[in-house]
Amino acid sequence: MIRYVAILCVAALCLAGGAASAVAAEPPPSETRLAYATGEIVPIPASIPHEEGDMVDRRILPDLRWIAQRYPIYVTDGYSGPLPNGEYAGCHGCHTRGSDHYNGLAVDIVPLEPSPRCDAKWTAITRLALWAEPSQNHPVLPFRWVGYDGDVGHGCGHHLHLSWNHAAARPFQLAEWVEVFPVPGLESSKKTRTKKVPKAPRGPSGGISQAPTGGLSPRGTGD
Repeated sequence: MIRYVAILCVAALCLAGGAASAVAAEPPPSETRLAYATGEIVPIPASIPHEEGDMVDRRILPDLRWIAQRYPIYVTDGYSGPLPNGEYAGCHGCHTRGSDHYNGLAVDIVPLEPSPRCDAKWTAITRLALWAEPSQNHPVLPFRWVGYDGDVGHGCGHHLHLSWNHAAARPFQLAEWVEVFPVPGLESSKKTRTKKVPKAPRGPSGGISQAPTGGLSPRGTGD
């Protein structure tokens, strides 16, 4: 019996070690830059799995594509606001006041293979959340706010929220600059400047509100 228990303990330690190594698979961004290139709300490309019609500020697409190549993600919402043609993109009335979704600089993410429970399908999303925010309320740049476990209306089994740091901007307006991490192999824009990051805008972090009309669940049905 003692030997059997010892074997179980060793197995548990091996599993724990494997989980720990998985969490550390990708190092956080070592440097960031400010993208001053002209912003534009554009459709998310097919190379990034997403809900039909989802859009973001084009300046975060390289980062988002890099993430999608390393984690099995599915974007359920990006920009939430009016479009020049009079239509509305994203989830109308889902996000809290001051949300970065209103500037196209935030995304809501669930596993590529959906699951309404916090199970093994969420393992990679949890790794991504820890990569962007190793400890609660201390996201690594270029992320301004990360909503996951410990944040109301977010977390394993619900969704992961990622906001990029950016210049102060009113809802439905493009920010002057967006902080991003350089993607290897991608040429830097001539309008990109590397310098000390200006103070981030004050106000709400931009996650989903605590109301029942929260974010989008996998494949777009409302919570």
